[in-house]
Amino acid sequence: MQSKPLVGILMGSDSDLPVMEKAGAVLAEMGIPYEMDISSAHRLPDKTAEYAGTARERGLEVIIAGAGMAAHLAGVIAAHTTLPVIGVPLASGALHGVDALYATVQMPPGVPVATVAIDGAKNAAYLACEILSIKYPEVAGELEKFRAKTRESLMKKSAELKKGKA
Repeated sequence: MQSKPLVGILMGSDSDLPVMEKAGAVLAEMGIPYEMDISSAHRLPDKTAEYAGTARERGLEVIIAGAGMAAHLAGVIAAHTTLPVIGVPLASGALHGVDALYATVQMPPGVPVATVAIDGAKNAAYLACEILSIKYPEVAGELEKFRAKTRESLMKKSAELKKGKA
């Protein structure tokens, strides 16, 4: 696999960093190079459009976008690229992320955004890994190892629970 970033992680504000760093941690664990930046759909629309419009030529293959409240970031990115875009609605504001979920998932035909759960940055990264695994067999292998480790851990916890040691 190459060393230049394959996944771009974008967020609308630095207050989103604690959640979006979780996506970066998963990608790092899987050995996938990524880049991370802040770019607001509303406050930095030109930067956002340029980021999305040049992503493919810079070598990116998937973009993860996290935003709260109006949460237009993933949709704006999807409007400027044909790369897969994964939206992470972030819990914020009076509706605790429900508004962001609706804004991210309700895209018009032809401009899709794959959407994960509110604050679901880890799953966004795992989905990005699954997309990349189509082209990169080593990513598929890392996903298999991760799932096997998860199964083993749960089987161990199940056995401990049955023995009364949980």
